[in-house]
Amino acid sequence: MESYQIFLIMLAVYLAALVSIGWYFTKRQKSITDFWLAGRNIGSIGVGFSAAASWLTAGALLSVIGLYLLNGMGSIWGFVVPNILALLIIAILVSRIKHLPAITQPELLEQRYSSAIRAPVATIITIVMILFAVADIKGFALVLEVFFGLSPIYAAAIVAIAVSIYVTLGGLSAVVWTDVLQFTFLSLFVISMAIVTVGAASSGAFEASSAMTVSDVFGNVNSSWWNPFSVGIPFALIFLIAIIPGWITEQDPWQRVWAAKDRKSARFGMTLGAFLITVVFAACAVIALGLNSLYPGIAEAGFPAGMARAETALLQFINSSFSTFVVGLSAIGLAAAAMSCTDTFATSGASCVSRDIYQRFIKPDATMKQMRVINRISVLFIVASATIISFYITSILDAIHIATYIASASYFFPLMGGIYWKRATKEGAIAGLIVGAIAQITLTVIDLANTGSMAQPYLQTIHPILRSHGVIVGMLLSAVAFFGVSFATQKSSNINLAPFFKESAKELSTYYSKEIDESDPGYNKFLNRIEEKVVGERGHLHLNIETSATINWGKFVNQLKSSYPAWVTSTGYDSVYRLTHADMLQCISITRGNTENEIWFASEPEVEYIDTQRKELYVAYNEVADALHRMGITAK
Repeated sequence: MESYQIFLIMLAVYLAALVSIGWYFTKRQKSITDFWLAGRNIGSIGVGFSAAASWLTAGALLSVIGLYLLNGMGSIWGFVVPNILALLIIAILVSRIKHLPAITQPELLEQRYSSAIRAPVATIITIVMILFAVADIKGFALVLEVFFGLSPIYAAAIVAIAVSIYVTLGGLSAVVWTDVLQFTFLSLFVISMAIVTVGAASSGAFEASSAMTVSDVFGNVNSSWWNPFSVGIPFALIFLIAIIPGWITEQDPWQRVWAAKDRKSARFGMTLGAFLITVVFAACAVIALGLNSLYPGIAEAGFPAGMARAETALLQFINSSFSTFVVGLSAIGLAAAAMSCTDTFATSGASCVSRDIYQRFIKPDATMKQMRVINRISVLFIVASATIISFYITSILDAIHIATYIASASYFFPLMGGIYWKRATKEGAIAGLIVGAIAQITLTVIDLANTGSMAQPYLQTIHPILRSHGVIVGMLLSAVAFFGVSFATQKSSNINLAPFFKESAKELSTYYSKEIDESDPGYNKFLNRIEEKVVGERGHLHLNIETSATINWGKFVNQLKSSYPAWVTSTGYDSVYRLTHADMLQCISITRGNTENEIWFASEPEVEYIDTQRKELYVAYNEVADALHRMGITAK
């Protein structure tokens, strides 16, 4: 049996397992949080493995091995170190991020500033996620081309179909737990290849090598190979400044923090993720050392001339050294890397398209069933776009870097400034976003248009500060616009500051206690309908109700707000909050359910307030029922 046939059989079994995971979780979605944030029930292991898998693309791994081959440890600043540091920094930021009551970053920025910023940020994040997916498509396409001689379109088709099915079935829960499976495959593959390549180089069995000891393999490089600062400290600092801001403000790790069951799980999970990718990157370095002895001509070609061969060296070694079964198994391992990242990028990008653009501005009364359809279409759109762009971007790492630089220069200051700086204003955020995005995209286009094949980047020849497509300049312009305009404009209202600063929330809070007769049969019957669980330091209360007729959602929300002023729509009519607490997660929220006759209630109080919150949920239910009654609709 040919290796391609073996690969297809293994792929079918593997995809069946992924789809089964998605199907398992689709039956457990009873709230909007269940789909988008895995019910905030992910433990540290799930967070850690998923965070690691989401940042290890197939293409990036091949490129990292290639860079190790050509530049040694000096190459770690362009991808390896920023990956590790970004996850560790996010672990430090967990306390600030975890309590924020949002599902996506554009929604978060609307809460902080204004609806005017939500669509632009959603658009930029979608573009960034598409560019990240380009690296996956190119990497997986490279695998299929070298192993089986297939066109790149096959890589896109496999990834698109698989990811769109299991992601839209099970939401973020499916993404997280398929990531655990995928990272296990990937890490076993990389560690096995590290052992095998060094073994082949030391045994002398490979046609291009002579017998040597393992220590000889590790010493078969010049002394500068081991020096991480061989590229110079300024070069290393520029890369860190250029990359880390974009990666610590990526939407996908924030969604995992929000999905964690508590702050401890989120913090430990991100730290675990950093450790796991460190192990994989260390194994990649060992692979590079083994390949260096097997293919000595690659390193001699230097960077960037030898990069094309360096990226495919591992694939060529596998293809020429092993049975068809091992080749097929290796292809599955790299497919796991491609899917584990693509599902993350597609989920983050699709959530922006479906929730932050479609539901927020096109159809605010969309049901969850309709949202899943739009989400699936959005996943396909992102993968299809990434496939098209992959034909125009030749470097895998360049695709990742371009996406990162746009993120760093556009929404780093509006996002981080918004959650830490009370004086930030919507005008400042919009100015920083627009100026940074336009500046960075312009600098990138100029750099790419004027850089010849295998030549030094054009902007870098003008001045070293313009290295990395001039991202330092783009970030500086964004910062000037953000801070300058914020100081020049009126500060944000308390309704925008409340989710981020407790003192503002306390000033706005309208909490009042209503006496509830706990012996009332109606109240006790109501309690039996609440779905309740405790996850970490918070309780999760859910109540799903059906109505006697189709709900005109916009009319209903207006009726509810006019009758009961505690209800607010800080992020549009799709989510309505009963703003009665400084802790926004504890505040009761309502959204449209699976159908146009359903309303979903949710509240996430700290454990000690669960009993009080049951009573407030009863009050909230009666207010909703009254608003429906005024419209001639009965809450069943």
